[in-house]
Amino acid sequence: MMQALLARRNIVAVGIIVFAILPTVANAYIVFVANLALMYILLSVGLNMLLGYAGQLAFPNAALFGVGAYTSGLLRLEFDLPYWITLPAGAAFATLIGLAIALPALRLRGLYLALATIAFAQAALWVFGHWNSVTYGGAGFRVPPMDFSPLPLDPSTGIYYLTLIIVLVAVPLGWNMLRSRVGRAWVALRESEVAAATLGIDLTRYKAYAYVVSGLYAGTAGALFSALLGIVTPESFDLFQVIVHFCMVIVGGIGSLWGGVLGAVFLVWLLEVLRTFRDLQEIAFGGLLLFTVLVVPGGAIVMIKRYLPGWNEPLRRIGKK
Repeated sequence: MMQALLARRNIVAVGIIVFAILPTVANAYIVFVANLALMYILLSVGLNMLLGYAGQLAFPNAALFGVGAYTSGLLRLEFDLPYWITLPAGAAFATLIGLAIALPALRLRGLYLALATIAFAQAALWVFGHWNSVTYGGAGFRVPPMDFSPLPLDPSTGIYYLTLIIVLVAVPLGWNMLRSRVGRAWVALRESEVAAATLGIDLTRYKAYAYVVSGLYAGTAGALFSALLGIVTPESFDLFQVIVHFCMVIVGGIGSLWGGVLGAVFLVWLLEVLRTFRDLQEIAFGGLLLFTVLVVPGGAIVMIKRYLPGWNEPLRRIGKK
């Protein structure tokens, strides 16, 4: 087990070093793709807490991703506020919307919960595309570039390192949360709500926590996304994004924090490989999802654990080897 722990730490350390030095050795396109991967790591980790740990079959993250992007971008465009205000504002507003979703969703379970949150995602997409006086409709809007002066960083490199720092804070925070009372309560909810209630766990409170945390991660990613692209349009937050986020969790490993990280990196790479073939993207994602469910139901993290049998995670899904 000690050997596996050291191996895991070495793998994580190598990954951090690679991401840290990437802008100094890679071209602008590779740095851009790596930046997207970091943002999707935030999304995947947040959704995995809601879906994989708390056991809520809910898909609000694409909409909350958009809420963070639109909030940060509009504050920057309309009021010329600095990004150190607009980024937290985007994350905070998405968190509030996540809480607002939680209130009616607490009464729903399973398929009904999934349908309700997908309907919310579609409603949010309609608002993004049709509230012309605020969101600029289907054409979207351009976001003024981020200024990192007096640091000698161009906007894309500066956003990259800012995103990397946020990920290096958010992932360990998520890890510690899963090892805390909150994480244990989520897993109890996932395994049996009746048993959790019998143990005195406040179902309403801990479900709400899951939506809030997921909204915080998604909103932060969205705010960073708007700064990176410099443009915000409804198409960036459509139903296909719901599928992408879900695939990241399933392919990487549902109920596994590191599985979410692996899934995000791999699927961003796959999206870029198939960027010019949108129809092939949908076919590839469907096939990959089907393959994972049928052949490797625990996701990519299960394959890693075959070579590192002592690789442990906080409150890994029961029954997964």
